[in-house]
Amino acid sequence: MSFTELAHERYSCRMFSDKKVEQEKIEKIIEVGMAAPTAVNAQPVKIWVMNTPESVAKVAKATNYTFKAQTIFAVGASKENGWVRPFDNKIFSEIDATIVATHMMLEIHDLGLGTTWVGYFDPAKLQEQFPQMKEYDIVGLFPTGYPSDDAKPSPRHTESKPESEMVEIL
Repeated sequence: MSFTELAHERYSCRMFSDKKVEQEKIEKIIEVGMAAPTAVNAQPVKIWVMNTPESVAKVAKATNYTFKAQTIFAVGASKENGWVRPFDNKIFSEIDATIVATHMMLEIHDLGLGTTWVGYFDPAKLQEQFPQMKEYDIVGLFPTGYPSDDAKPSPRHTESKPESEMVEIL
């Protein structure tokens, strides 16, 4: 499959089967996340994997949107370790974490799995459950698994603004 096909085919999966994600696939997702580019290669990012019933139950205390996935990734950004653009002091750590998460999402789909980017969670509750996340801005949670037979893209999946609204050639 070409990258363009992958980018168009991937969708936000919100229904998962009971089949567990194999450890080899989890390792591949982590590998691809770690290969993602970051500003000046500072790598101010942390990836957490929650794939035990106990850790997934802890995530559910911070969000209703686990979609019964048995594996959930979290990606966090460390402001203290991110590159800072000297002209305006823009910290790039959240951008870096977003790039890492996007790479992971595309790999998840390429491996025949599904995920969605969950931004609707209570960071304080999540960090209460997982104190090791306290020093990070969590950019997203990624429930991951095999799509159920009923999983399908949202009706809005293929909707886009017109190119004229999103692109300007200068």
